[in-house]
Amino acid sequence: MKKLYIETYGCQMNVADSEVVAAILSDEYEITHAQEEADLILINTCSVRDNAEQRIRKRLRELKSYKNKKEHLKIGLLGCMAERIKERLLDEESTLDFIAGPDAYRSLPRLISESSYKQPAFDVMLSTTETYDEIEPVRCDTNGVSAFISIMRGCNNFCTYCVVPYTRGRERSRNPQTILREAQTALDNGYKEVTLLGQNVNSYHWEDETGKVTNFAQLMALVAQLSPQLRVRFATSHPKDISDELIETIARYPNLCKYIHLPVQAGSNTMLKRMNRVYTREYYLDRIATIRRLIPDCAIATDIIAGFCGETEEDHQATLSLMREVGYDYAYMFKYSVREGTMAAKKFEDDVPDEVKSRRLEEIIALQQELSYQSNLKDVGKSFEILVEGVSKRSDKQLFGRNSQNKVIIFDCGNHQKGDYVTVTVTDCTAATLMGVER
Repeated sequence: MKKLYIETYGCQMNVADSEVVAAILSDEYEITHAQEEADLILINTCSVRDNAEQRIRKRLRELKSYKNKKEHLKIGLLGCMAERIKERLLDEESTLDFIAGPDAYRSLPRLISESSYKQPAFDVMLSTTETYDEIEPVRCDTNGVSAFISIMRGCNNFCTYCVVPYTRGRERSRNPQTILREAQTALDNGYKEVTLLGQNVNSYHWEDETGKVTNFAQLMALVAQLSPQLRVRFATSHPKDISDELIETIARYPNLCKYIHLPVQAGSNTMLKRMNRVYTREYYLDRIATIRRLIPDCAIATDIIAGFCGETEEDHQATLSLMREVGYDYAYMFKYSVREGTMAAKKFEDDVPDEVKSRRLEEIIALQQELSYQSNLKDVGKSFEILVEGVSKRSDKQLFGRNSQNKVIIFDCGNHQKGDYVTVTVTDCTAATLMGVER
């Protein structure tokens, strides 16, 4: 068989998409992790931030000279960047033989056969129905312990800074029975954890031919019931849709991980309105209070954007104060970058100077470092069941794994190996990691 090499950039959704692509091409190609063996190289792209696109452009320039040495090599570009700027890429990147958007992966065999760098082929049409729900993914780049399962595609929220509704289309959910089959297959193949993925999993909605509706809380319960030995995570949530029913469901099942990623993006109502987040600071804090009340041991992570259009120093301070009030365990933090085609690019001026964005981001990162360290300090002396994911980078005599709260814990190997559940008592910590000993 021919060899397929896939590079995946961006979010976990892209990782899941790469596994779908590998399945679609599996009749003709098998996965290789060595670029020099490849007959076909696919770059699965991300457009959420400018930095991601610049990295991909640099990578394509590197591949251009590499391709000149391999006569029969084909190179294709997939995903959000393909959807967003296909014309520009075809003009600029003679490296590429073909381009396929997120809803066009079924057409890849045709695109590959028809294409050449002298006459690139492309298909970037968005779909209102495509979910790839009957395709069994090829787990090509995992640790053999945790698997990603895409439960829906697209987004209806249209946050003003975000390209996702334009690159991935509108929301559509998968049939829950196909999700359960995929989770059961992962379990049968030795996986101990699945992460249910969507741009906004809280809005998952499936109605069958009888009119019976399955919402996200009910789907989580169904997956949890497959086996108490299967951990279940999800990403990512929109605060406007995180229901009491979902929070109560997470509290009810021990194997539903006690970790919620709840992006806030900004702490001031002025900025939240300009971002079209459709909730207020007060509503967000109410959701946090409900999580704390119903799941006292739940870890909470977030996303924060520094320097969005029109952000004042007062707005920035409101973000810092909200961070302190919530006490996040972890955060993904970024400077705002204009994304062409979004409402922010059309309506607002990117008027916060870059040096101000950088300074505000540094303050956000410094505060989160402090909050993460304080969170980890509270865990010293506690015992957790962790799922071992592999050997520590620091020492081959140590293993690492995650607890239900998604915190990494390092401990001595003993007789354990990847995929084992081990109870570990935390003895020390940094802002990023817990250290412990087997109990």
